[in-house]
Amino acid sequence: MYIHNLNPIIFDFGILSLRWYSLAYILGIVFGWWYGKKIIFFINNRNKKNYNLDLFDDYITYIIISVIIGGRLGYVLFYNIEYFFSNPVEIFFIWNGGMSFHGGLLGIIIGTIIFSKKNNFDKLVLLDVVSCVAPLGIFFGRLANFINAELYGKPTDVPWAVIFPLVDNQGRHPSQIYEALLEGALLFFILNLIIKKTSYKKGICAAIFLIFYSISRIISEFFREPDIQVGYIFNYISMGSLLSFFMFGLGILMYFKIK
Repeated sequence: MYIHNLNPIIFDFGILSLRWYSLAYILGIVFGWWYGKKIIFFINNRNKKNYNLDLFDDYITYIIISVIIGGRLGYVLFYNIEYFFSNPVEIFFIWNGGMSFHGGLLGIIIGTIIFSKKNNFDKLVLLDVVSCVAPLGIFFGRLANFINAELYGKPTDVPWAVIFPLVDNQGRHPSQIYEALLEGALLFFILNLIIKKTSYKKGICAAIFLIFYSISRIISEFFREPDIQVGYIFNYISMGSLLSFFMFGLGILMYFKIK
């Protein structure tokens, strides 16, 4: 049984410090920027299109802003609305933590629609590209969650259980690692196989992302402790699972509409 003793801070020089969580965001954005342009270049060559690669640089700015605003507002509305209703100014204190994946996803969708209309760029192609690169960002983010000893799992006695001393002395599921593998590595592999198929239709990768992420998240939620301030809804369903059910339904509708 592994005892968690990882330091969430990579280095700290007083006025200058770097955390693993910040590095995860940086790696996700940089990789997404580079690999996203590779995918658009591939689509242009295969389908004889002429999507402007330079516009993707501007799109990344929209994505960063959309993720931050959507993720923060999603956390406020879905996970801790009573606290922030009493302390509204703390909504802006994002350095204190508190981001929602589902909120960030909504932010990306809205930001993509705005960007595509403004720049006459196909929104389905952009959503496909984001869907193909996002899982690696999720992978880095979940590893950072593990290092931070947050979003930990339920008590268990499996051989790979982890003790998080900052929580208690019980062995727990490393649910962050489960999510990194399912929502990150596996989903990245699946989506990048799909987009490179000759039978690929635009929008399919975005739909598959919604479907498979939801399934992976719901599976992971079985092993993960719910947020303390939320608990279980109807004594059975976590907020993450409930939001993923809606996300799954949206993915199914999108998939059949495209097909």
